[in-house]
Amino acid sequence: MLRRTVLAAVTLGALVLSGLSAMAQSQPPLKIGVSAGPYGDILRFTADLAAKEGLKAEIVEFSDWVQINEALNRGDLDANNFQHIPYLQNQVKQRGYDIVPLDASIVVPMGLYSKKFKSAADLPKGAQVAIPNDPSNASRALFLLQQAGLIKLKADAPLNATLIDIAENPRGIKLIELDAAQLPRSLDDVAAATVTLNYAVLAGLKPKESITLENEQSKWHLVWAARKDRKDDPRIKRFIALYRSQPVKDFINARFEGTIIPTW
Repeated sequence: MLRRTVLAAVTLGALVLSGLSAMAQSQPPLKIGVSAGPYGDILRFTADLAAKEGLKAEIVEFSDWVQINEALNRGDLDANNFQHIPYLQNQVKQRGYDIVPLDASIVVPMGLYSKKFKSAADLPKGAQVAIPNDPSNASRALFLLQQAGLIKLKADAPLNATLIDIAENPRGIKLIELDAAQLPRSLDDVAAATVTLNYAVLAGLKPKESITLENEQSKWHLVWAARKDRKDDPRIKRFIALYRSQPVKDFINARFEGTIIPTW
């Protein structure tokens, strides 16, 4: 009698698991948005892990950052992973998106690059320095330039600092705001440029050769994001859990050698 009961329980458990697996297989794949570059490599590695558990995911790369949140808000994506919280907050404020941040993902350090100078101290007076023209990354660039010793921000400068928060600019550095994707190409024309790592990698810029590079203390770590009505979706949460796992951490450390830093 006991043996039959145990066998029945095992059989029931197998049927339940089989049913869940079949249900997962019958659902459309999760669509996860990301900007073109190394972020997508990490997501594809995670998608391979997820596939082994029956969770299908399609990684959709965009060349235009604005379109990633637009697609998520529209419902064309289930989640995205490409932005830090200041950028997301600014997008929500400006465009009224119903998008919320979820778990942290990685730190992707912004760097100050130059084809003409080896250090920040070498930049001459009046040198032109290019920074991103979107507000959140522009403020990030200002803090990086302060780290490099080129400018000094006001003591109470907020995380979303702007040009008016510059307290000191002893060398009269001229800041030029450009689209983030154009910054690597601007290096032929300016003294230096602040470039986020995804665009630096695509342009063949080596972070270790940058004049100044953000460290692990950066407040601009990336986050997962989803529509507010999908923030507790179990499939999204499961994919994020797989992303924040040891195999993915090992993959990041081996592939990117410290230029991309896991937050877990």
